[in-house]
Amino acid sequence: MTSTVSRTSRDRVRDLLARRPLIDGHNDLAWHARLEAGYDWERLDVTIRRTDTHTDLPRLREGGVGGQFWSVYVPGTMTDDEAVTATLEQVDAVHRLVQTHPDDLRLALTSADARTAIADGRIASMLGAEGGQSIGCSLGALRMLYRLGVRYMTLTHNHNVPWADAATDTPRHGGLSRFGEEVVREMNRLGMLVDLSHVSADTMRHAINTSTAPVIFSHSSARALCDSPRNVPDDVLARLRDNGGVCMVTFVTEFVAPAAAAWRADSMARAARAGLDPLDLEALKVFQATSCPPKPTATLDDVVAHVEHVRAVAGIDHVGLGGDYDGTDSLPAGLEDVTGYPRLLTALADRGWNDDDLAKLAGGNIERAWARAEAVAAADTRPPGLARFATLDG
Repeated sequence: MTSTVSRTSRDRVRDLLARRPLIDGHNDLAWHARLEAGYDWERLDVTIRRTDTHTDLPRLREGGVGGQFWSVYVPGTMTDDEAVTATLEQVDAVHRLVQTHPDDLRLALTSADARTAIADGRIASMLGAEGGQSIGCSLGALRMLYRLGVRYMTLTHNHNVPWADAATDTPRHGGLSRFGEEVVREMNRLGMLVDLSHVSADTMRHAINTSTAPVIFSHSSARALCDSPRNVPDDVLARLRDNGGVCMVTFVTEFVAPAAAAWRADSMARAARAGLDPLDLEALKVFQATSCPPKPTATLDDVVAHVEHVRAVAGIDHVGLGGDYDGTDSLPAGLEDVTGYPRLLTALADRGWNDDDLAKLAGGNIERAWARAEAVAAADTRPPGLARFATLDG
């Protein structure tokens, strides 16, 4: 391919992101701030280009990011009470991050808020809870997270929750339990997006069967190209056409490069043989660094392949981007931090993607799905759900 074509594609992408800044589905900066700075945003100054994070304000601007779903993640190893408290601390941290930088960030509670923030030159900031442990088996806690600004919840993280099966744990329910179905229905009633990253394939199917609103995958890739349980099978991708949902392709090396996926599976098996919980991410990272061979690498072309596969199977209206920056220790060459989005979109432009399709990928699709979830909630006349886990599943 000639350099002239590449320059033209870069210009197109630069102009596109100036008009339609990108909305990313998942960033773990808040958890990084907990571990490295005790949530002190003066110590973790995001107004400067940092070398210890994937994310800061200058690089978000350089990457054309106009909207970010900030993950309010807590580990599945916590008890219910610990998880709820830690989630509230994460929510507080994101609110304080936004309040500390009002010239750059603005909290968005609705899809219209996000559009307005972007039009005003701010980075629209949304919250997504990563793992159903965050609600402690309580629909009331779910409603309180919504009132605090949480606009999606990933039904599980790496471990099962009492009412839903995770992708990487031993199945207990064959998908959702009875209470799990009530969680999905209450999320629909609220207008909170149901996020199916991290859940088992059976949970994906069960949730889509239950949900009356679009579902999302905030940071998952295609299982047909990389056989990781964290990725989405083709039959589920195909169902996004009727559901209206979006698979936001992630950049995590182990989820886009088959050799890295095999390495991860092997490292988890080694950790289990050594007596560790392979689903405990912090313990697993230490074990991988000290007791496993080097992780295979990934490239930008690997991510391009996943984006194009999701487009081919689910359709152009059902693909987005969820980098998982600051939530992983390795990323593909060319996508090492949040400045990488224009390089990815340029590669797709070089492969024939037109501006309308690039705009859908970059944020149009997740904005549409979110707006549809809001419309479903607005038309829902049910009172708040009062189902209790102990009654349905105890």
